[in-house]
Amino acid sequence: MPVQQAKWPRTVLLAGIVLLLVALVVAALLASVLTRGKQETGPRMLKWKDRGTSRHLQEVVLGRCYSYVAARQPALGDKDCLKIWESLKQAFVYKNPCNITAEDYQPLMELASHPIPCNKSLFWSKTNDLVHRYTKSNHNFLTLEDTLLGYMADRVSWCGDPSAPGINYESCPKRTECESNPISVFWKMASKMFAEAACGVVRVMLNGSIEAGAFRSSSIFGSIEISNLNPDKVSAVQIWLMHDIGGPQSESCSGYSIRRLKDILEERNFKFTCEENHR
Repeated sequence: MPVQQAKWPRTVLLAGIVLLLVALVVAALLASVLTRGKQETGPRMLKWKDRGTSRHLQEVVLGRCYSYVAARQPALGDKDCLKIWESLKQAFVYKNPCNITAEDYQPLMELASHPIPCNKSLFWSKTNDLVHRYTKSNHNFLTLEDTLLGYMADRVSWCGDPSAPGINYESCPKRTECESNPISVFWKMASKMFAEAACGVVRVMLNGSIEAGAFRSSSIFGSIEISNLNPDKVSAVQIWLMHDIGGPQSESCSGYSIRRLKDILEERNFKFTCEENHR
C-alpha cells in the first residue's frame, strides 16, 4: 500500500506538466494565427507592370542637379537643389500613382525652369540615342533632356504608394495601366514647358526608318509639343528626317506622315523646311 500511495502524486505532477505544455503550444499557435491575420489585413504595396522607383533616387536627383548647376549651366547657381528634390518628392510620395495631376508637379516646374536660348531648341521622336549623341557633340542645340528638368529625370523612374514607406521600389504603373501616373504626367508637363519656351528657329529630329511613319500624332511631339509652340515666338520649324545606317528608308520628306506634319504647321502659320539625313 505505501508504494501505491507514492505513485499517485508523481502521476498528478506528470499530468500537470503535460497540460502546461499543451497550453503553451495552443497559446503559441493562437499568437501565430492572430499575428498572421493582422499582417494579411494590413495595407500592402500596390502591384504594377513596370519597374519600380529607381534605387537611391534622392542621391541620383540631387547629384545630377548639383552637377548640372556647377558644370553645365553655372549661370543657374541660384537654383536650390534641395528644394527641387523636396518638390519632386512631394509630388508623388504616399499618393496613388494613378491619381497624379499637373498641379502636383507645378512647384517643381517653377523651381527648376530656366530660359532656353533662341534657335537652340531641338525636339525629337523615336531618335533618342541619335539626337543625344548629336547634342553631346554639338552644343548649339538643346533637347528637353539637356535642360535641368530633363537631365535630372532622364532614365530614372519613381512612383508612390498610399502605404508606408510611401515609395514603391518594386513596381510602378505603365501608361497602359493608367495614364495619370507620375512619369507620364511629369514628362508631359516638362515637354509642354519646353515647347512654350522655344523661340527663333526650332528643329525636330524624326526617324524615317519606321514603317508606321516618322510623325505620329500620338507621340509627345505630336500631341503636346507641336501644339504648344508659339507662332509669335518661333520663326520657322526645320524637320530633320533621319534614316538608320544600312536600314530601311521607309519615309522621305514627301511621305504621308511628313505631309500630315506639314499640314499642321501650315494651319498654325509656321514656316517650315524638311531635310533628310541632316549632318
